[in-house]
Amino acid sequence: MTLLLKYLALCFFRNNPADLVPHKSFMWNTVAFYLISGCIVEGLISDPADGSLEVFLRTIMAFLSCATLLLIVKKLGYFKQLFTAIFVCENFIMTLATLTEAMYFLMVMQHVEFAEEISIAIGFALVGWYIAIVSYVLRKMLFYKTSTSVTLAFSYFILTYGIPMLFMDI
Repeated sequence: MTLLLKYLALCFFRNNPADLVPHKSFMWNTVAFYLISGCIVEGLISDPADGSLEVFLRTIMAFLSCATLLLIVKKLGYFKQLFTAIFVCENFIMTLATLTEAMYFLMVMQHVEFAEEISIAIGFALVGWYIAIVSYVLRKMLFYKTSTSVTLAFSYFILTYGIPMLFMDI
């Protein structure tokens, strides 16, 4: 539980992911939570089979993106730390997104006038926060300048969300 709290502190730009060393089981539990919660969320939004496939594709893209970056900078030994840091924070943001969906449902049921706009605004804020978190993790772990880490974080977002989404549209 202590390790989880240390990783969650990354979501609030505290701690250094390079100092956090996850156990193999912790990393795989993080991936399992991501797959399960992602499949639930995507299943609520679209067809459960298509949503599950998209979540699996995102996971593969995340593995490949992290591994490729670390291979290029010759720091492949940091894979577990980097991947776990990003995925714990991604799980946190995914949980907040799920709560946003529930809030949107309640607002629609109560006929709140700007329910959709509020939900979309929160969604954009969560995506911005997610990119900021990934940027923070990359900056702390690989000692990049802020501009480089933001560019890499945005690229990571496009690779892990955009490519699977495009693949599903084909």
